[in-house]
Amino acid sequence: MHGLLPAWMIRSPVLRAFAVAAIVSPAACYESAPPPAVVYAPPDYAYLKPLRLNVATIDIENSWAPGPDEISSLSPLRPLDALRRMAQDRLIPGGNTGRAVFKIEDAAIARVGDSLQGHLAVRLDVQAANGARSGFAEASVARTSFVPAGEGPLRQELYSLTRQMMADMNVEFEYQVRHALHDWLEETSPPASAVPAPVERQPLPTPGM
Repeated sequence: MHGLLPAWMIRSPVLRAFAVAAIVSPAACYESAPPPAVVYAPPDYAYLKPLRLNVATIDIENSWAPGPDEISSLSPLRPLDALRRMAQDRLIPGGNTGRAVFKIEDAAIARVGDSLQGHLAVRLDVQAANGARSGFAEASVARTSFVPAGEGPLRQELYSLTRQMMADMNVEFEYQVRHALHDWLEETSPPASAVPAPVERQPLPTPGM
C-alpha cells in the first residue's frame, strides 16, 4: 500500500499524534483566518442629472451642530460629508452674475433607546447680483433604523442608513429646487411634467397589482 495510514492503524503514540495533527492543522488554520475587511464605497452623485443654476458662484455652508445623542461620526460615511458631496456633484453654476448658497441645516443620526433616528435638512438660497435674496428651496428627509449589537454591525447599519437617506434626499432636493427655483434653472432641466414627485408623496403600489 502507498500513502499515509489512517491514524487508528498507527501503533506508535507519537506517530499517531503527528498524523492527527497533520489532518487537523489545515482546518485550524482556515478557521483562524481573519474575515475580509469591509469596503465602504465613498459617495458619488455625478451620475444623476445636474442642476445648473443661472448664477456665477455656488457656496456650501454648514449651520448644523451635533446634539448629545449624535453618533453619525461613527458611520464610515458621515451624512455631513455626503450632503457636501451631493452639492458638489449636482449643483453647477451657469451664469455670469449672482450667487447661490447651499446650507446644511441638519445631518444627524441620533441613538434613541434601541433605535437610530436620522434626519437631513438642507436649504438653497439664490441671490441676485446686488446681493438681494431672490428665491430659496428647502428639503428634508428622515428615516429610523435599529441599533445592532457590536461595533462592526453598528458601523454597517449607520452606513446603510446614511445611503438610504441620501437616496431620499437626492429625489426630494431635486423636486424642491425644480419647483421653487424653476426660473433660476437653465435648460438642462426637464419640463415641469417630468419633475419627480417628492419622497413623502410617492404613491405606493396596490397589493396584487
